[in-house]
Amino acid sequence: MMLNLRAVVRTLAALVGFLGAALLVPAAVALGYGEASWWTFAATAGVSIGIGLAGWFLLREEEGEELRVRDGFLIVALSWVVLALVGAVPFVIGGILPSYADAFFETISGFTTTGATVLGGAHTPAIEDVPNGFLLWRSLTHWMGGMGIIVLTLAILPILGVGGMQLYKAEVPGPSADKLTPRVRETAKRLWLIYVGITVLEVLLLLPAMNLFDAVNHAFATMATGGFSTKNGSVGQFGSAYVEWVITIFMLLAGMNFALHYRALKGRPITVFRDTEFRVYASIVGIATLLLTVGIWAPFDRMLPVDPDMTHAIVRYESFPEALRLAAFQAASIVTTTGFGTADYEVWSPFAIGILFLLFYIGGMAGSTGGGVKVIRHVLMFKNSYKEIRQLIHPQAVLNVRLNGQVVSHEVMRNVLSFIVLYLGLIGFGTLGLAAGGVDILSSFGGTISAVGNIGPAFGTLGPAENYAHLPDMAKWILSFLMIAGRLEIFTVLIVFASAFWRR
Repeated sequence: MMLNLRAVVRTLAALVGFLGAALLVPAAVALGYGEASWWTFAATAGVSIGIGLAGWFLLREEEGEELRVRDGFLIVALSWVVLALVGAVPFVIGGILPSYADAFFETISGFTTTGATVLGGAHTPAIEDVPNGFLLWRSLTHWMGGMGIIVLTLAILPILGVGGMQLYKAEVPGPSADKLTPRVRETAKRLWLIYVGITVLEVLLLLPAMNLFDAVNHAFATMATGGFSTKNGSVGQFGSAYVEWVITIFMLLAGMNFALHYRALKGRPITVFRDTEFRVYASIVGIATLLLTVGIWAPFDRMLPVDPDMTHAIVRYESFPEALRLAAFQAASIVTTTGFGTADYEVWSPFAIGILFLLFYIGGMAGSTGGGVKVIRHVLMFKNSYKEIRQLIHPQAVLNVRLNGQVVSHEVMRNVLSFIVLYLGLIGFGTLGLAAGGVDILSSFGGTISAVGNIGPAFGTLGPAENYAHLPDMAKWILSFLMIAGRLEIFTVLIVFASAFWRR
């Protein structure tokens, strides 16, 4: 079956037009703040809207035309690249970033909700020196990418409802796409209404401790589990325990499956606590917070052995409330792949760093805005391993993997196992690629696992107190590819490289 390239190009054009409309928001903000850079957004918006309208009307839908599965995969894979290519333009023509590689990296980091930044480097401006229009644009790319640009488009452009399920399946993260209603357009609308509602609630709760601009930017980044801040020191620069606890709570909400939010709002909160993935997710956060507190609270931390040859002093916290707050924030930030920071975890004890390293590989819940492997896949992997052990003891028994009382199909288990293999393979590929470009092995590995998991901060020279500006351009392009692959659950990206995908 041939690809419907006409429909693919028309849909991509429509998405570019939608992006142009979104660019009018930072243009208006920049104009409101009296920033001369407003024209960079307005000009890019004008061209993008023109491309969208021209592509849509010149390539009108033919009778009986519809998007198929392969069309959906191609549209989603290409859309993130195309939108990042367009969204990077204001950074270049506005003179904010010195190269297009930097601009693309910053933009795709936003859309994929990774939060890795090149700002604050030797040849890039500090975040506080960047005009407000560009800061909002960074956060807006987070917010749109968090729930998914395709899903947003399905919600507000009914004309794309034809074949829309193919786009939805290709983009929504997790082993399977969970529809809340029989119609994908209605599902997309309800997801976005919940997303918008929780974002507005966070803005209101942050207002007592920060101005409206900072509150909106941080709410956008939190709900998208992105991590772009308006401060070089991230959330920690506000020096507010209240802000840290509010953002911690909302990071955890963003890391939950939005279908559970929907059920809770429909008056069925008990179903949330009955969900196996949610119970495991909550347990991971709780245990990680407890262990991190042990690792950084001075009375406990002094009991842990330390290598006397360490090149830096270990930071400890005498106050238990402070240690608990920092531990909870960092645990939530990493497991949900948000990447906000309130402390430089690389100066914590080796035990605490080890706990965070494990969290890098977990990720949020399926159906959340979080990245990573996802809790549900870990649950299924452990259940399958336990089943295999029982099968060895009882070779004649017919055993199944069950989740929430339902038998998990072999198709889903095969998908999970394949995903894990590809995920680890991408980490190996990325580490080797960055190392070949001259990046030290710790930074190569840390940057790769952070990019694939859409986390942001990493280890080595890419830690929470550092940035990605010093990396060579080749490394930035590799990491950009890994961010897209991680955000789109790997299969959606890799499938377009398979020769069978392009055959009839």
